[in-house]
Amino acid sequence: MDAVAIDQIRINFNPQTLFAINAAIGVMMLGVALDLRLDDFKRIIKAPKAPTIGLAAQFLLLPAFTFLLISILPDSMITPSMALGMILVASCPGGNLSNIITYLAKGNSAISISMTAVSSIAAIMMTPLNLSIWGKLNPKTASILQKVSLSPADVFFTVFIILGIPLIIGISLNKIFPGLADRVRKPFKIFSLVFFIAIVIGALISAWDVFLQVINLVIFVVLIHNLLALTIGYGSAKLFNLSARDSRAVCVEVGIQNSALGLVLVFNFFDGLGGMAIIVSWWGTWHIIAGLLAALFFTRFKLPEEGNQTALQTSAND
Repeated sequence: MDAVAIDQIRINFNPQTLFAINAAIGVMMLGVALDLRLDDFKRIIKAPKAPTIGLAAQFLLLPAFTFLLISILPDSMITPSMALGMILVASCPGGNLSNIITYLAKGNSAISISMTAVSSIAAIMMTPLNLSIWGKLNPKTASILQKVSLSPADVFFTVFIILGIPLIIGISLNKIFPGLADRVRKPFKIFSLVFFIAIVIGALISAWDVFLQVINLVIFVVLIHNLLALTIGYGSAKLFNLSARDSRAVCVEVGIQNSALGLVLVFNFFDGLGGMAIIVSWWGTWHIIAGLLAALFFTRFKLPEEGNQTALQTSAND
């Protein structure tokens, strides 16, 4: 298949399936929200440096550098719909698996959870804003936005329904009925993971024939894009002298995107546009692998505090 032909493909779902996908991501966000407390927001007020750097990297630097990457890549490698898919991914908040990956990487889980909480709320405004701004700056992706007559207000409303309402319910449940929240937290985590995997696999299966024909392009583009996201997160943290644990948390949070939200927006507003759907769905698969590889890489290096503890123990034994 000519790579350009991917822009002509539509991966359509019937209204019932589309409703199920929207409901699934709402349940996923409820599962995330059950882990959030008002203290997570207060923590940012008390120690704002790391979350602020992470959120700036998430919503300002990543979309901007994604735009530059799209401008650099040759047309033979990336089609307009694939480029818009990359912009959409870069406009999404951190993924719901970032907290687990941060824990495995021995990063600062408190920072990760705080960033997830705030980025999910900020995404209600920033996701449609970034998609509109950066999508319109590129003439090729701008033509797609014009064809679908994308309204940032409509995207805002959809993201609010999918992210905002579950977050409000989850945080309120945690505050008013903490015992109930504790009992349902683990099942919701499992359901969230299952739903996420089901959404990504479903999207890939729907476009499997197309995916197999453009896999050589998609895999490379997503690999480079995800590596860029991880580098922006870690580089931003190091530039502002964050601790090793904080840097790992910011790196993972920026590198793990909420691709399930991206897929919902692709199917709701772009009629399952082939290049967008394949980029976003493969992102959802790859960023799990990349996150685990990053965690494995980080754990090969001792944190400074671990080294200090080892030295103290050795000194005490002597």
